[in-house]
Amino acid sequence: MIAGGGTGGHTSPGLAVATALQARGHRCVWVGSRDGIEAKRVPAAGIEYVAISTGKLRRYWDWRNVSDLLVNVPAGIIGAWRALGRLRPRAVFGTGGFVALPVVTAAALRGIPTVIHEQTAVPGLANRVSAPFARRIAVTYADSARHFPAEKVVVTGNPMRPELRRGSRADALARYGFDPGLPVVYVTGGALGAHRINRAVGETLPALLVHAQIVHQSGDNPTTGDLAWLRERRAALPPALAARYVVTPFVGAELADLFAATSLVIGRSGAGTVNECCQLGIAALYVPLPGTSGDEQTANARLVERDGGAALLPQDALTPATLAERVVALVSAPDRLKAMGERATALGVPDAAERIADVLETL
Repeated sequence: MIAGGGTGGHTSPGLAVATALQARGHRCVWVGSRDGIEAKRVPAAGIEYVAISTGKLRRYWDWRNVSDLLVNVPAGIIGAWRALGRLRPRAVFGTGGFVALPVVTAAALRGIPTVIHEQTAVPGLANRVSAPFARRIAVTYADSARHFPAEKVVVTGNPMRPELRRGSRADALARYGFDPGLPVVYVTGGALGAHRINRAVGETLPALLVHAQIVHQSGDNPTTGDLAWLRERRAALPPALAARYVVTPFVGAELADLFAATSLVIGRSGAGTVNECCQLGIAALYVPLPGTSGDEQTANARLVERDGGAALLPQDALTPATLAERVVALVSAPDRLKAMGERATALGVPDAAERIADVLETL
């Protein structure tokens, strides 16, 4: 049984592990939330899905903490208990986050061995709570091991969907109508986009597009209105520059091709984005989201920056001018981008899904 979701960073690794387990002849069932990203992606992958109530663990005061702790979390544990009793899994794999916590807790009460996975450099609250219940704790980075009991920890890396390795640069260039002689920059801020990044990119489009072609995954957040605003900015560009800029709310199955064509990623430094860039050897300019648990995004970015695989631009230093300066300097030095990508791969573990599958089989 695989448990987790809420974000792509907690869903994609589980899907990769499910693929590895199924290839070994195991049946996988996923337990997740009713309306998270996993509720769509997991059934689409052909994996049996069980939805339970979930609550969110917040480190700040919010009235929703009361209803989550008193209603949703207990209901989730009861739902997970029932699913475990009906399905009788040999082991449980928790991908982290608040969605996995009820399942890991119920599995411990039933005596079912559990492995949890920590994707980030700084463990999240849910995994800190889950750690006493787990038989093994898989971590992406060796630096994370110090946060958990040493006898439980195994360094596995962070699994990545195998299809992302099968992209075609030529297909991406054809899809977007791009010039093969100009570098491609991929801007991404997650499902809802990143408002500060979106605005900084939009304000400096003319300067950036002289040097590069951009695919900008902006999200479609009605609160910020970024997508409509970026489309207006594109419409105001001279035709030659407008042809170099693609703005889209989401990137789907074409992501593998886009990665194959990308010279530089600009985005947040969540676990999923950092892992994909490292695994695929793509240079990145990270703008960590401030205020995350333990400032995990800054820690993620600094790990890669320390090894020369990425550059870091703190959000409080992000302006159109600083962004343009950093991006132009990077895309104007292709040898540097290539070297950054090669250094980033040193942090990627290509067989991470197989390693986690090994741990689960051992239990």
